[in-house]
Parts: sequence; C-alpha cells; structure tokens
Amino acid sequence: MTEVFIYDHVRTPRGRGKKDGSLHEVPSVRLAAKSLEAIRDRNGLDTATVDDIIMGCVDPVMDAGAVIPKAAAFEAGYSSKAPGMQISRFCASALDAVNLAAGKVKAGSDDIVIAGGVESMSRVGMGMSGGSWYMDPSVNFPAYFMPQGVSADLIATKYGFSRDDVDAYAVESQRRAAHAWESGYFSKSVIPVKDINGLTILDKDEHMRPGTDMQALAQLQPSFQMPGEMGGFEAVGIQAHPEIERINYVHHAGNSSGIVDGSAAVLIGSKTGGETMGIKPRARIRAFANIGSDPALMLTGPVDVTEKLLAKTGMKISDIDLFELNEAFAAVVLRFMQAFEVDHSKMNVNGGAIAMGHPLGATGAMILGTVLDELERRDLNTALVTLCIGAGMGTATVIERV
Repeated sequence: MTEVFIYDHVRTPRGRGKKDGSLHEVPSVRLAAKSLEAIRDRNGLDTATVDDIIMGCVDPVMDAGAVIPKAAAFEAGYSSKAPGMQISRFCASALDAVNLAAGKVKAGSDDIVIAGGVESMSRVGMGMSGGSWYMDPSVNFPAYFMPQGVSADLIATKYGFSRDDVDAYAVESQRRAAHAWESGYFSKSVIPVKDINGLTILDKDEHMRPGTDMQALAQLQPSFQMPGEMGGFEAVGIQAHPEIERINYVHHAGNSSGIVDGSAAVLIGSKTGGETMGIKPRARIRAFANIGSDPALMLTGPVDVTEKLLAKTGMKISDIDLFELNEAFAAVVLRFMQAFEVDHSKMNVNGGAIAMGHPLGATGAMILGTVLDELERRDLNTALVTLCIGAGMGTATVIERV
C-alpha cells in the first residue's frame, strides 16, 4: 500500500456563530474557498493536479448546499479539472474527509487530495438539513434519541463527574487557548478572512472568553435540565441505563462547545504527489478507524474507537505523545482521560472547542492541524485525533511526524 502524507494544513479563525459574528456576512462557499486559496498559494499548488477535494459539511443546505467543495473550488479559481465531494459524519466530518482522502491515496487511485470542511453556523443553523434521526419515531426509539447535552449529562452522572469537575475543565480550556494565541502557536496555520477590498474581517478566534473563572461559570444554570426533565429525555436515558436513578445536570454554555463559523483544509498526498508539488511532507497518516457506540450515551465513541484503533495497530496508549479530542462537552474529554488514564498535560494542550468553538463540519481538520503544529513545536512524534459523533459513533486518526 502507498504511504500517505500530510503536506500542509490551514484554517480560518472561528467566528461567533450568530448574526453579530464577524463571519456572518461571508457565505459558506466563500468561507470554504478561503481555505482552498490559502492551501494553494502557500504551496504553489497547480490545481490541475489535484485528484479530489473532499470537505465535510454537516448541514449542506442553502448556501452550503450543492456539493460545496466543488462550488468553493470555482470560487477559489481552481482548475476545472479539480473535482469535489461533500461528506457528513456529523461532528467528525472533516476528520473523515481526511481519512477518506488517505484511503484513496493509500489505494493508489489518487496522489494529491485536499480534505477538510466548512460550517457557517450563523447562516445555516444546526439541524436545518433535518433527518429521520431527529424526526422519525421509528428511528428515535431504537436510537434512544435525546439532545446531545442530555447525553453529556448522562455521561457525567454515570462516570462520576461533578459540576466542579466540568467547570474546572472549561476554565482550563479557556486559559490554554488564550495562552496559545498570545504565544503565537496558531500563527503558522490560521489564515485571516478578508473582504473583497482586501480588508481583514477576522484574524483571531472570537468566541474565546479568557477571563472565565469558576465563579463566573457557577452563575450559569444547567442548559439541558428542562429538556431532560420536562421533555422526557431523562426517562429515555434511564431506560437505556437503568443503573442511573436520575441525571445530574452539569453542562451549560460555559462548559460546552461554542457555535461558530469556520473552514479548514489539509493537503494530503503520496510520495509521488509530494514530488509533483515539489514540497516535503510534515507527517504521515498511520491509521484511522470508525465505530458505532452506545447511542444513549452517544458521546463515548472516542473511547470505543481508540480501543479499536490501538488493537488494529498494535499500539499502546503510552505510544501517543499528544491527544486532541473535540471538546463537544467537558464530560466527553474527562471520560476519555479517565478510561485511558491520560494525563491532562497531553490532552488538548492548546485548549479546544469550549474556548474556541466547534464549526461542526470543519472541526476534525482543525484539530488535526493543531496537534501537528504542536508535535513540531514540542519536537514530539505521534498524536491521536478523535471526535465524538451524534447518534453514537466515533472516529479517530493516528499521525506521526516524518
């Protein structure tokens, strides 16, 4: 099988996913095009040599519809020879785009692929594409459907995480993200979004609240108690996990991922592709995997898929230098660290989505790039990237520096 390499990656800043957010006026296609433009220009890429462009987008409707990576390629001025495809595995969409690109390169069908994702949550609201998982009782019942926040609280209850535990994790995420920005750790890969006049619209993640402390978070009421208790979803969770007598509601806006806009791109290729582009690889993709997991807990998939990936590769958790796990909710990361006895000093070392936000279809590529930069900065070798996924799934990828 052909070896698969990462040659470069970029991302936009994350803009607040509201109408007053800095990126709200940027259409989804333009947001995706910004990452495509940057990955091309940084590497002097002849876009006629690109075998495919694969981008995740969780809600591909309205201005995010109609195979947005191909539309973004037109917007970015790519050669018409560059094709595009759009995929969704909910929150892991962009990481799966990278994995799909890696599979195509490994199989020998492609030599140069751009993978990544985009989500403009201020323009296309979460869940706007609909679907039977939300709407159809014939799916709801076997899926133990409930809002993800209720599942996060079910995890916290089952595995013993208190309100102080999840709040303390959130405070540390904010602190780490602020420190990373202040120290210039993201400057290598974050590209500013500019308007048609060349004026910068946004050049830094704007969801962060670096002054957050335990006292401030203590003032916030749990976000998911009402749908849990009044909407009947707590009963669904207890039906799936009868060992739980009642759910302890601990998650709120301050310890859950932020709603934001953003895009990202990762340049993937074979050795031959690198020679064609005239650039050197930064890392190789060693392995990747997907899995279905407990649908009621829903967000414990990173534990299950990591176990699968370690077994598949013969690796041990101690072989991993750094971990990136999307901070959908604080309890998701706390459960992973608990399950594998991972020290927090190796996990999400520059903060995560609680501080910087989670642009659903783009996050997987963003955190892959973040950990690659950090491996280089620390002169470390191997990282594992993983995300929890709606409906109970997990995706994970292991990369190692070249």
